[in-house]
Amino acid sequence: MSTRIASCSCGQLTASVDGDPIRVSVCHCLACQRRTGSVFGAQARFARANVRFSGQGREFTRVGDEGGRCTFNFCPTCGATVYYTMAGFEEFVAIPVGAFADPSFPGPSFSVYEERMHSWVVMPDGIEHMR
Repeated sequence: MSTRIASCSCGQLTASVDGDPIRVSVCHCLACQRRTGSVFGAQARFARANVRFSGQGREFTRVGDEGGRCTFNFCPTCGATVYYTMAGFEEFVAIPVGAFADPSFPGPSFSVYEERMHSWVVMPDGIEHMR
């Protein structure tokens, strides 16, 4: 079983995961665009039982467009989000793909909020779409 380590920019807050992600997805919602500073968020979902955390984090809870609550855990020193959880799905942890800093990380299989996708963004062939 492989172990991957995600971290913030300064390395103070980390998440170590065992095994492959359950799902890798991209989200085009405006909140993810603001959170990442990019045109979409890319995240990997893991079983909570396979994730270990280290370092000090701060939390921010956001209410989504449809009322769901996400609690983001970020580094208080550099501000980078390292992981988040979703209310009602406590058995999972989502980790931004970029926090792994691994170009060989598996690509997304699912894309959501595509009605807010920038016109020049093209998703990979074969990806599942949810508009």
